[in-house]
Amino acid sequence: MNTLLITGGTGSFGNAVLQRFIDSEHFKEIRIFSRDEKKQDDMRRMLKNPKVKFYIGDVRDYNSVEPVTRGVDYIFHAAALKQVPSCEFFPMEAVKTNVIGTQNVIRAAASNAVKKVICLSTDKAAYPINAMGISKAMMEKVAVAESRNIQGTTVCLTRYGNVMASRGSVIPLFIEQIKNGKEITITDPEMTRFLMSLHDAVDLVLFAFEHGNPGDLFVNKAPASTIKDLAEALQNLARKKCPVKVIGTRHGEKVFETLCTREEMLKAEDMGDFYRIPADNRDLNYNMYFSEGDSKISEIQDYNSHNTRRLNVKEVEELVGKLAFVRKELFGEDVEEFLV
Repeated sequence: MNTLLITGGTGSFGNAVLQRFIDSEHFKEIRIFSRDEKKQDDMRRMLKNPKVKFYIGDVRDYNSVEPVTRGVDYIFHAAALKQVPSCEFFPMEAVKTNVIGTQNVIRAAASNAVKKVICLSTDKAAYPINAMGISKAMMEKVAVAESRNIQGTTVCLTRYGNVMASRGSVIPLFIEQIKNGKEITITDPEMTRFLMSLHDAVDLVLFAFEHGNPGDLFVNKAPASTIKDLAEALQNLARKKCPVKVIGTRHGEKVFETLCTREEMLKAEDMGDFYRIPADNRDLNYNMYFSEGDSKISEIQDYNSHNTRRLNVKEVEELVGKLAFVRKELFGEDVEEFLV
């Protein structure tokens, strides 16, 4: 019987993991660690489960992180600043939470002999162009660097794209616009995004949980869609047509998202539904960086939302039509989250 800690546990990912493990015999206790006492109180009242323990704290503060890791066997580190605009305006806040906070969690885990830490990253960390992506890329570097020097605690990472219908994402926006008969605002009709459910994100983390070696990065293979086709699919599901307004690409936004860079694909191991990217464990012998190279790197592509499997409008309808959020908002149904 083990103890699981979820940092940022009041978020959508924390709730999803909790659903998977709350009745599991593998865990005698699940700890939720976050700054938001209101969300914690809401979860406590909803769950009414003595197995779930709540801890107020901030990953930025090592002294609040270290005590909660005592007696813990496994950690899912989901605490982060994730909104692109807020990180863009307050980049040092992103650094404090996403970079320093991750180092605090890992070092506290190592000091208390935690067996494994899974750190959650984002596709925006690959070829980052905004502060959020840059801070997450640095988070990945910190996790890999820490993994080299820790004995007894395995640290590995997962990287995934935007979760469909998550807070602040485009699906809730489009549905709100469709329901109220507003114009559907599209930045670029041909912009592509990976289509991942919360179920997919949890599966990825659990795969890393079972198969991860120190410093490993895991990425799941996901289909993609253009924003134009996504908007059309949602209108078809709602059986309501709305005018579309193209507003142009926003600051810090990419035309497509990359899950694996070319450099990572060069060493990626295909594991069926996932890619495993082992850590770069070269030492500080800088001469090797200049005297040796790899010609294959110029021949291989990165893995992105433009070159992954592209869904057509009908396929997008079938996929997003299974989401609990979509079924509730468009059809008034109260369904389980894990249909996709």
